[in-house]
Amino acid sequence: MTDYVLVHGAWGGGWSYAQLAEALWTAGHRVVVAELPGLGKRRGDLHPGITLTDHVDAVCAQIEQAGFGRFVLAGHSYGGMVISGVATRLGARIDHMVFIDAFLPGDGQSLWDITGDFEHKHYIDTQKFTPGLVAPIMGAENERIGKHPLLTLLEAVRFTGEEAKVHKHSYIFAKSWEPTPFRRFARAVKNDPAWAYHEADCGHDVMAGQPNQLLSIMLAAGRG
Repeated sequence: MTDYVLVHGAWGGGWSYAQLAEALWTAGHRVVVAELPGLGKRRGDLHPGITLTDHVDAVCAQIEQAGFGRFVLAGHSYGGMVISGVATRLGARIDHMVFIDAFLPGDGQSLWDITGDFEHKHYIDTQKFTPGLVAPIMGAENERIGKHPLLTLLEAVRFTGEEAKVHKHSYIFAKSWEPTPFRRFARAVKNDPAWAYHEADCGHDVMAGQPNQLLSIMLAAGRG
């Protein structure tokens, strides 16, 4: 049995992992589908003061509440920022990190630092009338998709040395989504022997676009 922790992306919620989580549970594993403050099931907690640290704190707390010792940690999109932060605290307990078409920050980098003009304009322009709360970058708000706290996109990940204790990493690049901000991260790790690199023939939502491939990668990560 393997313990898995799944972290969703910006504007969304844990619902995005419903199919994957069910498949992992059915296979006999334990799963924490993290819920981030201000998003998804915790949308009612949304306020402009939420930071990346708050999201990292929330995931770490949910891991402890679940009683997980060692685990596989996965993040989609913005979730790559969050799991990178978690690794700076709990790296020695993480068997494998899986970045699912996700941001991959270096030491001292925020999401703002690793995105471009298109994203920056969106982040600033769409929170003019809701200061500190950014509108969805794809599509409109609905019962599942809401605004996202700007500060989480501005706060940097600061390495502690703990993240270096994670020895196994995978990156899944969604190759059929254009334009994509994730190609640079895919290129950075594609030929790195320390990484397992995969390409998914789908759009950004790999969980919906290639569920069977994603499940296979996650199960392999759990085997070591």
